Amino acid sequence: MPRARATQILGKSRKVLEDLNLLKLLQSEISHELTSHYFQDKESGSLGDFVLEWNSPQSEDVVLRRKSESGEEIAVSALLGQEIYDSEGKFPREVLMKVIVRKRGLRSILQFDCGVSENDINRSDFNIRTAYYLQSSNIPDSSIYRGPCFSSLDPQLQDALKEYLLARGIGVNLTNFLLLTLHKKEQGQYLDWLRKLESFVATDK
Repeated sequence: MPRARATQILGKSRKVLEDLNLLKLLQSEISHELTSHYFQDKESGSLGDFVLEWNSPQSEDVVLRRKSESGEEIAVSALLGQEIYDSEGKFPREVLMKVIVRKRGLRSILQFDCGVSENDINRSDFNIRTAYYLQSSNIPDSSIYRGPCFSSLDPQLQDALKEYLLARGIGVNLTNFLLLTLHKKEQGQYLDWLRKLESFVATDK
């Protein structure tokens, strides 16, 4: 057998073996995901007066909205953040939550950037990281003053701003909902990704 022909056959054999190994690993991971009920014992929370406005299967985020009779509007957008390596709960990642408060007749808005994490079994909480007053909802120039470092504020003022959000429905039911929804969303997207890879690798053209 010519040397080039032998090398070609060995190369194809190696490719087939590598593909089969990858396929087995993908199928094993898919089976593991299907039989693992990571979040079945977690509190689902509730939306309260919020409406789920956006939750595309392809996107990483969700958007909620609530309008009151007074004309005040609360918009919440959230997506998963970094892993929490010292977390003792079942949710491995925190949620990055942005809350925007609008009032009827005003162009200005309040924007709160928050972190949501599990702080006890079936219980979550949020902490405010930044609180901005913006003249409009348009993206402001980076040089415009938005507000002080939140952690530098008087602790009583920090607590009062958190109470301001709690009074508008940003409480444990909503944060529980966000934690569970976004983690399950990511798990479903991961499973879909695995299946697409499996289908691609298994296709022999």
